[in-house]
Amino acid sequence: MRESIHKTVLLNETIDGLNLSRSQAKNQALKNPQSLVLKSSPASEKIVLDATFGGGGHSKEILERYPNVKVVALDQDKGAWEKAKSKFRGLEKRISFVNKNFRDLDNLGAELPSRSSAPKFDAIIFDLGLSSDQLENSGRGFSFMKDEPLQMTMKENPLPEDLTAMDIVNGWSEKSLADIIYGYGEERFSRRIAKGIVEARKKGKIETTGQLVKIIEENVPSAYRRGRLHFATKTFQALRIAVNDELGTLQIGLEKGLEALKKGGRMAVISFHSLEDRIVKRFYKEKEKEKKVILINKKPIIGKEEEIKNNPRSRSAKLRILEKII
Repeated sequence: MRESIHKTVLLNETIDGLNLSRSQAKNQALKNPQSLVLKSSPASEKIVLDATFGGGGHSKEILERYPNVKVVALDQDKGAWEKAKSKFRGLEKRISFVNKNFRDLDNLGAELPSRSSAPKFDAIIFDLGLSSDQLENSGRGFSFMKDEPLQMTMKENPLPEDLTAMDIVNGWSEKSLADIIYGYGEERFSRRIAKGIVEARKKGKIETTGQLVKIIEENVPSAYRRGRLHFATKTFQALRIAVNDELGTLQIGLEKGLEALKKGGRMAVISFHSLEDRIVKRFYKEKEKEKKVILINKKPIIGKEEEIKNNPRSRSAKLRILEKII
């Protein structure tokens, strides 16, 4: 099992924004809600939910900064903990890993040590980006830069009945393909690509990312192929979102996350494309209107120039933070 190579995006901004050093008294008082960091002495033991463990960057930083904090880490990829656990030597007693999708975060009690019911959390993190480990090491076809089986499922060992990208490109109608490539990928050449996929599969089953990349290449204009963004990016994004029901799962996760958050607790969400950010922004605004939360940052926090230079994937990241008030 390879060690995690993932670089965590907006690490300090996210953890500072959770304000874990704030005392419970100040938590209840809700003084200065627009301030991302309030200086105060550590409070009693707190529990943070890292709903998208990935490479473990957020969890590790939290445990190292705050000795009074425990972390519950979720990931539907069972191998995520195996890849990252070497980072947590000496910290193992304060982190519990649960192999679940965050859409099931309300059903954790039985899988946590010494707990008969699901805990309430002082802070929750959703980092919606695909980890570098999944792109580079999963072997499941997330990257258009490698020739791999066309799966794109977040599950490390998918069952035969689990939906895969191979099922979609070989079985869905041309209209359905065009709709998801446009709707989930915002790909303006979606109809041409969908038609190309249907024509190609008549000659034989499409089984690898390499085959799919070639089909896309043959069905977009030459100028588009030479653009700054790789011509397969949006189609691959669309298929991954469809396979994993990412947008529906996000909506469910946000609702359940807010319910599982303690009064005065904060929830941070890092999104990486406009469809995700739109859902997060709308959810935050609705809960603010209902007077259930306050928004810590009215506009999304984005990566600084130095981070973007060192980690180009952070270019599209947007961080939004809320605080629960009832």
